[in-house]
Amino acid sequence: MSSVVQGAPSRWESQRSFDELGRPLRAITFCVVDLETTGGSAEGGSMITEIGAVKVCGGEVLGEFQTLVNPHTVIPPFIAVLTGISNSMVVDAPPIESALPAFLEFAAGTVLVAHNAPFDVGFLRHFAKQQGRPWPTFEVLDTAKLARRVITRDDAPNCKLSSLAKAFNSTTTPNHRALSDARATVDVLHGLMERLGGLGVHTLEELQTFSARVSTAQRKKRHLAEGLPHSPGVYLFRDDRSRVLYVGTSRDLRSRVRSYFTASETRSRMGEMVGLATQVTGIECATPLEAEVRELRLIAEHKPRYNRRSRFPEKVHFIKLTREPWPRLSLVKRVLDDEADYLGPFGSRKVAEKSLAALHDTFPLRQCSDRFARTPARAPCVLAELGRCLSPCDGSVDTDTYAAVVRQLRETLLRRPDEVVEAINVRMTALADDERFEEAGVHRDRLAAFIRAAARTQRLSALTRCPEVVAARREDDGRWAVHVVRFGRLAAAGIIPDGADAHAFVGGLRVSAETVTFAPGPVPAATAEETERVLRWLESPGIRLIDVEGEWSCPVAGATRHLALHDAARDSRGSLVPFADRRDITTIQQPAR
Repeated sequence: MSSVVQGAPSRWESQRSFDELGRPLRAITFCVVDLETTGGSAEGGSMITEIGAVKVCGGEVLGEFQTLVNPHTVIPPFIAVLTGISNSMVVDAPPIESALPAFLEFAAGTVLVAHNAPFDVGFLRHFAKQQGRPWPTFEVLDTAKLARRVITRDDAPNCKLSSLAKAFNSTTTPNHRALSDARATVDVLHGLMERLGGLGVHTLEELQTFSARVSTAQRKKRHLAEGLPHSPGVYLFRDDRSRVLYVGTSRDLRSRVRSYFTASETRSRMGEMVGLATQVTGIECATPLEAEVRELRLIAEHKPRYNRRSRFPEKVHFIKLTREPWPRLSLVKRVLDDEADYLGPFGSRKVAEKSLAALHDTFPLRQCSDRFARTPARAPCVLAELGRCLSPCDGSVDTDTYAAVVRQLRETLLRRPDEVVEAINVRMTALADDERFEEAGVHRDRLAAFIRAAARTQRLSALTRCPEVVAARREDDGRWAVHVVRFGRLAAAGIIPDGADAHAFVGGLRVSAETVTFAPGPVPAATAEETERVLRWLESPGIRLIDVEGEWSCPVAGATRHLALHDAARDSRGSLVPFADRRDITTIQQPAR
């Protein structure tokens, strides 16, 4: 794979453009809108009774919009008392079918602002959809949400519009009329912008993502994002000794790295990392898949302290079906060129042991590690007495019978897991009938661990057996991304240039691709994570296989067909509320007093 490495220049080496900094707030035209309605839910039948809006830019009012709206329904008395809008006032007002297009024309090209924006914008979007009107691509700013990030108890008792208007000395008092409330929201917006300006927030992007959890020192490091391209790639945060602190990937390097210095990144761990960082290096990649793979490789190489995942791909486990006179299952840490069959890799020894237990529950192979001759003779172990081992140690089984069980086990590992599934399902049913649900749950977890491991092994092995797979897909920008995969490892990536000969480009990419040699095991040439990322891309919609060397296929009756059931069960368990949380449910359901 080829790429361009770019180190971030210092803040004095180049002049930052507006594109690098974001859009200055002083140049943004905002349309501050407020609605009055007959109730709280447009989906529930509530209607708009008034629209008020103020258009501002650079602190100056550019225009105002106000209209009553005939809801064609009776306004509830308590709403009329609250807003001062009566049924008689809206009799001659235009309906929403006329008022909404007029408002959308007024607001065109602006950033919408509202206090509790989901309410107001939700109503407007609902009626636009009802009228069959496409909703404009408005960016939306919520002053209530922003205030909750900025305002303290010392500033205001809460973040209601009336409280904020008073805190910022608004010239308009909110009174539940649309235009008055919009005018008050303008003053609140300007007050928030003025306060945040002192904290280094000067662009719309910074305003939209601001959080008090991002320190001023963190925001002052925005210059580290300079020089990075708007393209897919990998970024590396480094400290003053050039040690890699964190590795990440993005489809847009510059925008993603800049976000660490605004407020879209509020994890305390990342704040600590940014505090230590003195430079950011960007590695531009041809395609997003190349960026994902490079990220995994760099994390494995540098093992950055602030990356929590993928740091130790070498710490995996496999279940091995040994090749010896009396084969057995063994838990190992690496794959050898010994013609044995392997299941894995497992990222956790605990999960590997669950899968191993599922196999031992089904196939009574020996579990001892002794290396005895073909005709051993000694006292049987406890497992043999319990009927869980064929007991070759005391001559209880002949080699042909034992070999037949081994063949069944190998078939289960490589092609068809039905025997394990059926055996454990029978056991779980019997335990459930006896109301031994905890024991049944143990077997359920063992079966799920085995099914996921077998499906993973079969999918990985199918690709890692292929000397080369070349595939292409048209990306969102209309260009074709091409990847060369060898024995499951990404060997080359590229984008066919506009007007170029596609066949010649692919041929050149294959010639320049990394040389990868075959090795035994499910993931010999790359980590399991890398091969799975490649597989996900190869299985995505729109893929065109250019060439496949070898046979890329998975067994029809393989473990993958059982995944959906176990994944659904896992997801449903994850959505259940623990018994210990019942008190919280009761509290939530109690009516407010």
